[in-house]
Amino acid sequence: MHKKILALLLFWVLTGTTLLAQAPTFTNSVGMEFVLIQPGNMIVGKFQPAVSRPKSNPPGRRTLPASAYAKADEMAKQDALPGFNVTLDKAYYIGKFEVTQEQWGKVMGTNPSFFKGSKMAGGASKHPVENITWQDTQKFIKKLNKLDKIHRYRLPTEFEWEYAARAGAEGDIPWSDIQKVAVLGGTTTSAIGQKQPNAWGLYDMLGNVWEWVQDYYNEKIFPDPKPPRLGKEHVLKGASFTGDVKNATYMTHAVGPGNGYDIGFRLVMEVK
Repeated sequence: MHKKILALLLFWVLTGTTLLAQAPTFTNSVGMEFVLIQPGNMIVGKFQPAVSRPKSNPPGRRTLPASAYAKADEMAKQDALPGFNVTLDKAYYIGKFEVTQEQWGKVMGTNPSFFKGSKMAGGASKHPVENITWQDTQKFIKKLNKLDKIHRYRLPTEFEWEYAARAGAEGDIPWSDIQKVAVLGGTTTSAIGQKQPNAWGLYDMLGNVWEWVQDYYNEKIFPDPKPPRLGKEHVLKGASFTGDVKNATYMTHAVGPGNGYDIGFRLVMEVK
């Protein structure tokens, strides 16, 4: 029995397998809540446009000829993209919510947000911090890592962000589901966690504020299988409170710097 235990321990050490089970959720000293995301796969960049046809043609209504629909079908097939497989082989924690103004203040001692103080009825401490650049997030992360030397924090990669946002979904999110989980069509940010979470318990992955991720933008409509090492600006994911269901999708591959007042972030905490 002892030989079997020693052999198992040796396997864990040599393979880097986590010896102790990670807790499914974790809250750090600043009050940030994190959810454990297990390894997995997804298809990224799949684009299959479809051509809709009227179900009926009322008398007197002008209609397109069949040749027009045939041409549209041909163009849709030309633009279609099969996507590519992405494998995330390491577990990670990701913020249950976007980083709030209160949490930013605890770490940085400032509040750069536009929607704050007297501008917001009832206060904005639980609203996401916004009006920040990608470089600002790096300053925050550097200071947080100094404050909490036990853990390591960083921005998620675009694939980590999208995998967590999808929460196991293979296709794009239906508009009816977007309305349930996304903070959209407003004039200001909202306090975190006002809509339903996704299937993995993450809030505001769509809407409220755009979220910075680690990767550089590749000047394309979808990411590449291997993100660029250099670029002019970084990727934004998730849409903002100013948007609608058309751009509130986890597939959106946007680029900063954006409006500023609707851009925030959430963090990844690495699994030990």
